[in-house]
Amino acid sequence: MKNYNIAVIEGDGIGPEIIKESLKVLSAVEETFPLKFSVKKVLMGGVAIDKTGNPLPDETIIACKEADAVLFGAIGDPKYDNDPTLKVRPEQGLLKLRKELKLFANIRPIKAYQSLLDNSPLKNDRVTGVDFVIYRELISGIYFGDKEINLEKGYANDNCFYSKEQIMPIAKMAFESALQRKKKVTLVDKANVLSTSQLWRKVCTEISKEYPEVIFETLFVDNAAMQFIVNPKRFDVILTENMFGDILSDEASVLTSSIGLLPSASVGESHALFEPIHGSYPQAKGKNIANPLGSILSLALLLDYLGEKEAADLIEKSVEVLIDKKYVTRDIDKDSKYSTQDIGNLISRLVDKTYNEKDFFNKENIELGRSTIV
Repeated sequence: MKNYNIAVIEGDGIGPEIIKESLKVLSAVEETFPLKFSVKKVLMGGVAIDKTGNPLPDETIIACKEADAVLFGAIGDPKYDNDPTLKVRPEQGLLKLRKELKLFANIRPIKAYQSLLDNSPLKNDRVTGVDFVIYRELISGIYFGDKEINLEKGYANDNCFYSKEQIMPIAKMAFESALQRKKKVTLVDKANVLSTSQLWRKVCTEISKEYPEVIFETLFVDNAAMQFIVNPKRFDVILTENMFGDILSDEASVLTSSIGLLPSASVGESHALFEPIHGSYPQAKGKNIANPLGSILSLALLLDYLGEKEAADLIEKSVEVLIDKKYVTRDIDKDSKYSTQDIGNLISRLVDKTYNEKDFFNKENIELGRSTIV
C-alpha cells in the first residue's frame, strides 16, 4: 500500500464544489488501487482573506511544502475583482504560492474530443485531431518584474526580466515532453521587438541542439495566435514566456468546446500544484451547475505526476466515456440535466468498478434526468 499526502485548496467561487467531486474520484481510486491518500485542506484566496486577512496564510505554505502534491480549485471573488485599488487581493496568494514552491512550469494540455467537435467555435476539419500541450514559464517575466505607477501624473511601468537560468529548466522540460509526443517544439516569442524574446530564442536554440530528433521552430506571438485558429493541428509542444503563455492558453482553451474541461499542472523541481484552468465562476457558486471535469482531469495529472499512471489513465478513460455518451454539464450542452454532483458521481463509479460500457447506464433513469449504475 502506497501512501501519499495531498494538500487541498478549495479556494473561492465554485472551487469547493468542483474539489468535492475530485475528492470523490480520489476515494474511488483508493477502492480500485492499493493506494491511500491523506488529504489536508488549507486556505488561499478570497476566503483566506475573509478568515485571516492574508490571501496565503503561513499554514498553507507549510502544508503545501510538506505534501506530495497540491490540488487546487479556483481563486477570485467579485468583491475583490471589482475594486482594483485594494492592496490585499486573492490572486496575490496564488502568485506567492507559485514563488514559494518554485513552480516554474505551467503545463496545459489541449485536446479535442471527437464527440464534442460541433461545440467548438471552429469548423470540424480545423479542430479534429487537435492535441497539443503548452509549456508556460510561470514565476518570472513581466508579472514579477519591478512595477511603478503614478496615476496622478499619468504614467506606469512594468519591467520584464528574464535570465538564461530562468529559461533553461522549462525549455528542457518542453523538449523532454516532445520526445514522448510528436517530436516538435514551437517557441512563441516576439524576438523582432523584445530583448527578452531574443534571449529566449538564443537559449532555446542552443538547447534544441541537444535534441536532434525534435523539430524546433519559432513563431512570433501574433502569428501563433492566428495559427491557433487557422491550423491548430500544426502544434505539438508550445514553449513560451509567462504573459504570452497566459494569453495563448486561454485562447486555446475554447478550441475544444469548454474551458471547464481543461486541466493544468504547475511543476517545480520538488513540488507540484494541479488545477483546472477556469476561474472561480462566482455566478455559478452554489448552483450545482459547474463543470467538474477540468478539476477531475487535473487530479489525473496529479496521479500521473506521482507515478500512478494506471490510476491516471483510468480517470481519463472514464471522462472520455462520459463525454462520448454526452453526459455533460450545461456549459457544454445548454439542455443538460446533469449537475456538478451527477458528473462527479458517475466518474467515481466508473473509476471504482470494472464495467461493461454497454450495460453501465440505466437508460430509463437517464431519460428521467437521473443517472445510476446497474
